[in-house]
Amino acid sequence: MAKIIVVGSSSIDLVVTSSKRPGAGETVLGESFKTVPGGKGANQAVAAARLGADVTMVGRVGDDHFGEAILNNFKFNHVSADYVEPVTHMESGTAHIVLAEGDNSIVVIKAANNEVTPGYIEQSMDAFSGADMVMIQQEIPEDTVTHVSRVCQKLGIPLLLNPAPARSLEDEVIENAAYITPNEHEAAILFSDLSVSEALRKYPNKLFVTEGSKGVRYFDGESEVLVPSYAVEAVDTTGAGDTFNAAFAVALAEGRPIVESVRFANRAASLSVTKFGAQGGMPTRQEVEAQM
Repeated sequence: MAKIIVVGSSSIDLVVTSSKRPGAGETVLGESFKTVPGGKGANQAVAAARLGADVTMVGRVGDDHFGEAILNNFKFNHVSADYVEPVTHMESGTAHIVLAEGDNSIVVIKAANNEVTPGYIEQSMDAFSGADMVMIQQEIPEDTVTHVSRVCQKLGIPLLLNPAPARSLEDEVIENAAYITPNEHEAAILFSDLSVSEALRKYPNKLFVTEGSKGVRYFDGESEVLVPSYAVEAVDTTGAGDTFNAAFAVALAEGRPIVESVRFANRAASLSVTKFGAQGGMPTRQEVEAQM
């Protein structure tokens, strides 16, 4: 069983479903409203646990009803929350999601996730002992991402960086990360002076660009590889990227070859979009392997 540490955000997602996405100044009638657990860090932790990994979450929540719900959700999904500490001076993070026209739009309020600081990482160092992989995203402070990259470099633990939401990265973070997994939009921001192909060639077997229904593209040291995705009828795309990252991390941590790890992750992500909710559709190990 791979041991994976996820450093990142936890939130509650407030999800509205509508047939039409409102424009600026426009009001539309929605179809449904649901409250579900989310946050990119928590999503990836839950997805990795469902795929058979031993997962520990490192993060912060508010000392409120949402925070209690987040912690209970970790327990339900067999994710260790020993290093998810409530804070009293700030509310839990939330994400406000509109599902419309076959895709999603999201506004994230980081709140307590801003308290996942370098100092808090130092308090949580015991969590990293014996880890096979560390996963991190960018819904937490930028200096924390840099600090965790240094910790992983020092301890010799592979770091999978999912650079979402997109923002520029320090060269040091890129060098310290073992794997970087932006989508096309995020890659354009990270490597604004390079084409996708140029960026892939610069970071062989490190940079993996997810291209939605097309698949995942990377450079294997000799040629550019596109691993195609699986065609499914999407119900809710929220959390598909988080599922991909978790499955990719689990497969790599178990020692699978890169191309096989990408295929496994693509299949997991394709299954995740066939059900509602960021975490609601995340498949189990058995469900993924049955479809491989």
